Amino acid sequence: MKALTPSILAVVVCSTLVSTSSEASSHREAPNISRFPTLDSTDFYVFNSYEAGRDDYVTFIANYIPLQDAYGGPNYFAMDPDATYSIHIDNDGDAVEDITFAFNFTSMLPNDNQGVQLTVGPEDNQRTVSVPLKNVGGVAAGDDSAANFSESYTLSMISGPQRTGTSTALSNTTTSSTTFNKPLDYIGDKTFGSMADYQTYADQFVYQVSVPGCDSMAKVFVGQRKDPFVVNLGKTFDLVNYVPVEGDSAPGAGDGEGFPGGITQSAMNDDLADKNVTALSIEVPKACVTGEGNGVIGSWTTASLPQARILNPDATFAKPETNGGAMTQVSRLGSPLVNELVIGIGDKDKFSTSHPSADGQFADYVTHPSLPELLNILFKDAVNTTLGTDIETLAPTNFPRMDLVTAFLTGFPGVNQQATITASEMLRLNTGIPATPAESQSAFGVAGDDLAGFPNGRRPGDDVVDIALRVVMGRLCYPIPVAGEDTDLGLCTPEDASVGNVPFTDGAPVDASMIDSSFPYLKTPLAGSE
Repeated sequence: MKALTPSILAVVVCSTLVSTSSEASSHREAPNISRFPTLDSTDFYVFNSYEAGRDDYVTFIANYIPLQDAYGGPNYFAMDPDATYSIHIDNDGDAVEDITFAFNFTSMLPNDNQGVQLTVGPEDNQRTVSVPLKNVGGVAAGDDSAANFSESYTLSMISGPQRTGTSTALSNTTTSSTTFNKPLDYIGDKTFGSMADYQTYADQFVYQVSVPGCDSMAKVFVGQRKDPFVVNLGKTFDLVNYVPVEGDSAPGAGDGEGFPGGITQSAMNDDLADKNVTALSIEVPKACVTGEGNGVIGSWTTASLPQARILNPDATFAKPETNGGAMTQVSRLGSPLVNELVIGIGDKDKFSTSHPSADGQFADYVTHPSLPELLNILFKDAVNTTLGTDIETLAPTNFPRMDLVTAFLTGFPGVNQQATITASEMLRLNTGIPATPAESQSAFGVAGDDLAGFPNGRRPGDDVVDIALRVVMGRLCYPIPVAGEDTDLGLCTPEDASVGNVPFTDGAPVDASMIDSSFPYLKTPLAGSE
């Protein structure tokens, strides 16, 4: 095996991960969290900021409340006021958070939570009646007087473990207030005028934030955004109801010269094209989150609720229930697709409530994954019939799957591996690798000679699904071309993975042009009515 320098290894690793589509990573991924949609984290991103002039910053985006139909009135998609939503950062590699940014929300109606009221009826028989809608007229930048509902939040920075560390309330530098406001969801164009008008309105809710120990300001935004991911969602979870191999000579070629019957790249395969999400976005100076490690940070998002919830039999807006007891984690997301495609259904809820430091309990799902076996059951006979082959199994046969341990639990040396290596699931970012401008980004991340992309962190425009599928099916077992020279990673061999070099795909394309190039990066949400 040829000796690998860190820079070569970075290219080697990511050259294995050539992909053609992306999938939202966490939409209703576990049985219990499907009962708590307001706490369901759909996707998580960590990347070196690529907005011009923001080279020294890192951006974190945690999306919540999946599969939002823009027209989902009259109540739309408020956050849970009893929950704590967190973004965690491990900067020394011990799988324990060193910094946490915690968001807590409050929902309010005007007039002491009675809402806007109208006088209804003739003079001799009048009643004062609260209106049923979240707005009673148009809403615009600088004028939200017609809003009949609002959300605000506090943002705390916790140094050390979240439960025992030191918490500091962060302030809006414009008003010196510790309260931040969240924009109304995009109800529609009669309310806001147009998409451009809504974006102007939403821009008011991007705040400058002073962070303890930082010389420069952070930015924060919380609000509805267009779901940035594309996914053949229905067919994927219908026992992969398509041939998950590129059906053209090249992605999107339309020539049918790829795998016989394989899927062709098309925007029509995107089941999330008409969905929104709620994004919790914060951009922080790199120097304030890297600590004393090697510049690689691990990060994940969680949502927690008080342990006990008692419903109020005489519910009001202000008090629909009573909550008490210790905060209990009910949602967790770091790297994409782990709980969906790796963790067994009986342990999905346990994974959602677990901490990265305890991920050893899930090791069998990584060393002995079931997804390749399922794909073998679904497609082996069809592949052999179509190609006239006699492949014994499509699933890799190297056990334990150390290639997957590296991909999911430790990171790759020279790319996204921390100075201290603790096997744990989180999204790892090397903050020392410069960001790539939007116009130069490869949708394939490092695989497209773009070291600033996935799996070195994750940008909203990076592909992830095909990468995960190919790695799970054994791509790291094959020599990888580096500058025209095949290089063996030494993790496994081609004999271990009969289809490890097959271009798996879900057929739903995405690229960086679908994402904005400045904070908070995600596109303006879709309107509930045009």
